[in-house]
Amino acid sequence: MNHLIGATLLASLVILLLGYFLGCLNGSVMVSHFIIKDDVRQHGSGNAGLTNFYRTYGAKYALGVILFDMGKTVIACLIGGAAFDYLAGDWMLGVLLGGLGCELGHMFPVFFGFKGGKGILSGGTLVWLLDWRVGLIAWGLFAALWLLTKYVSLGSVCAAASMPVTTFFFCGRSLLYTALAVLIAALVMLVPPGEYHAPAASSGTQIPMAHRHTERERVNRERTSLT
Repeated sequence: MNHLIGATLLASLVILLLGYFLGCLNGSVMVSHFIIKDDVRQHGSGNAGLTNFYRTYGAKYALGVILFDMGKTVIACLIGGAAFDYLAGDWMLGVLLGGLGCELGHMFPVFFGFKGGKGILSGGTLVWLLDWRVGLIAWGLFAALWLLTKYVSLGSVCAAASMPVTTFFFCGRSLLYTALAVLIAALVMLVPPGEYHAPAASSGTQIPMAHRHTERERVNRERTSLT
């Protein structure tokens, strides 16, 4: 029995670490550094999340960031789920541990000075791997609030807040699953106070529906005018 507990704890640590190092491969930083030859953290809010990337470089490269960050989350969760399904017959626990590790790595990447993104996209991917109803409710709340307020952060926080509740009701009413979901949701909800200012405030994370020139385009126009 003690050997089984020890093996489970060791497996939990390994899955968390594996998920963490996968999460450290931040899509915004990787794409801006290796493809655009820039650093997204030097622009806008200084955040390495998708929102700041989109506002800085536009939609041209954003799809690559989305696929990268979603992909690493899927890999971390599937590895965790497969490992725990084999060791303890508990797929869901492995998915949550892999997702938690990936979330931590995305937000606090050791490779990039512990300065990462908000973990919104990673968390948004994880909810679909838990249960389609968990994903549907979270993304439904996000979409509704984004369309109403134009703020990504407000929609993300409300979507994250729904995760522990839906995890409890749709994932076997497990207190352990719910506790891990609370921890993951709390990480996603770590948004700076400035993100909740009114739409007129410049510090809010707002993506308007109408077209807006990106920061890079503005800089290029200024350079052109100087020449």
